[in-house]
Amino acid sequence: MPDLDTTQLLAALEPVAEENLNRHLQVAQDWMPHEYVPWSLGRDFAELGGEAWSADQSQLSQIARTALEVNLLTEDNLPSYHREIERAFGRDSAWGSWVNRWTAEEGRHAFCIRDYLLVTRGVDPDELERARMQTMETGYDSGDKPLLNVCAYVSFQELATRVSHRNTGKFTDEPIAEKLLTRVAKDENLHMIFYRNIIQGALELAPNQTMRAITDEVVDFQMPGAIIPGFGRKAVQMAMAGIYDLRIHHDDIVAPLLRQWGVWELEGLDSEGEKARDQLASAVAALDAEATRFVEKREERAAKVRARQEA
Repeated sequence: MPDLDTTQLLAALEPVAEENLNRHLQVAQDWMPHEYVPWSLGRDFAELGGEAWSADQSQLSQIARTALEVNLLTEDNLPSYHREIERAFGRDSAWGSWVNRWTAEEGRHAFCIRDYLLVTRGVDPDELERARMQTMETGYDSGDKPLLNVCAYVSFQELATRVSHRNTGKFTDEPIAEKLLTRVAKDENLHMIFYRNIIQGALELAPNQTMRAITDEVVDFQMPGAIIPGFGRKAVQMAMAGIYDLRIHHDDIVAPLLRQWGVWELEGLDSEGEKARDQLASAVAALDAEATRFVEKREERAAKVRARQEA
């Protein structure tokens, strides 16, 4: 069967999109970002005669500050993500309605995380603003991914973002921050379910084409925050702390979605579909092995640090 083009896919999957849009609207809970910010802790900064920021004002550890900055800057780039999703889905029918709803919900995340950080003086606001400007000026570009690749990518990415927010909240050791990030993570989970179900429908409609898209996105996966200044260094720090690492990526992101989609049991693939699935299996096995090596090295490093401290 020849691959379906974007117009054909959008038309064929529109009932799935509409069903899942309606499902989302029924289960999504209204929440107010301002309710999660401890406004009573706020005070003026230097420009208005107050006090400039200094590290001792923050109750967050350095790694917690780093993780929150990365999470916020990732959320800040929403205009770029909206452009990419609208390009793929269009403005019509349930697809366009989803794009607008998704964008509106995502917008809350940056609002409340930034308000929390500024009010509590959790991070350096000057550094944060410079990084926001640079990140948004760079923008996010998916490279005009085909529709199925977009849906596969955002399935993995939304789940990864949920896990990153949730783990960052736990790592802050600060109840308000954890409550806020838990609330944000719930949104991300519902968004993941929408995209996950689109891919489920696509596997029934165009299994070989969809298998190729899933494989490509597992092999080439990169978080949208990769354009953030210093992202590589900060990602390593978060991985070393256990906030988001390769083991988490394999065990909590990739494996559960592949299992949910039933990719290993899927029948009726042609030679190209089977080839894509074989490549997927190799990529997942390589990710698992790399994750194991990373955890072993991290544990060895931690053991050496403990030994030096005890000496």
